[in-house]
Amino acid sequence: MSVRVCVLGSGSKGNSTWVATESARVLVDAGFSRRETLARLAAAGEPADWCTAVLVSHEHADHVCGLSRLAASWKCPVHITAATRAALPSDPRINAWETMTPGARFQLRDIEISPFSIPHDAADPVAFTLVAQGIKIAIVTDLGYIPELVKQRVEGCHCLIFESNHDLEMLKIGPYPWHVKQRVMSRQGHLSNLATAEFLQSDFDGNAQVIVLAHLSETNNHPEIARLSAEEALSRRVRNARPELLLAEQSAPTRTFKW
Repeated sequence: MSVRVCVLGSGSKGNSTWVATESARVLVDAGFSRRETLARLAAAGEPADWCTAVLVSHEHADHVCGLSRLAASWKCPVHITAATRAALPSDPRINAWETMTPGARFQLRDIEISPFSIPHDAADPVAFTLVAQGIKIAIVTDLGYIPELVKQRVEGCHCLIFESNHDLEMLKIGPYPWHVKQRVMSRQGHLSNLATAEFLQSDFDGNAQVIVLAHLSETNNHPEIARLSAEEALSRRVRNARPELLLAEQSAPTRTFKW
């Protein structure tokens, strides 16, 4: 028996994560085309002939652009909140919708799914924890700040996939229009490297074996700035061993993490 996790890609152009056991395979967000998703699964060494379900965090295009073709190809249900489904255009290719509710757990074979609300400028955005065989995975991106609920839900994770979207100074002097900069920096926007570092230093419980920094902006961040910020925060902790720290890329999947 094994639990496998692979971030297929993460950033403003597409987001998707694969979580699999021997009896269940779950795609969290479908931000890449069917062809690209299958190519990335193949690159990660993951079979893609079937999928148990697709989970949708929110309706923005970088999380759902491949949803219809993937769900139709796999003939699998799409788990989505009612408000997020209402925010998407009708698509006859998806004929198996399952409504999920933030705060209500549900089971997909041997994986327990827990969606929970996060602050972002979408209809009803959620993040997820997934638990299988005693292994807990959290996928938390697209949030403007870190409320207590998020801190509580990610406790005890073995694998933490967490947003570190932008460097504040790069964003302020960068090319985005001012109203977009305000959106990104708002409490309904995205987490800065600084906000993520403060969480890792002060509120992270230190139990994760793997931390993946995700949804890095290609315009307003740099991988080494994000990495250094997180590493410095983790180095200030005095308890527990430091986790392995990796960065998700926009153009390629991470390696597959296995337990």
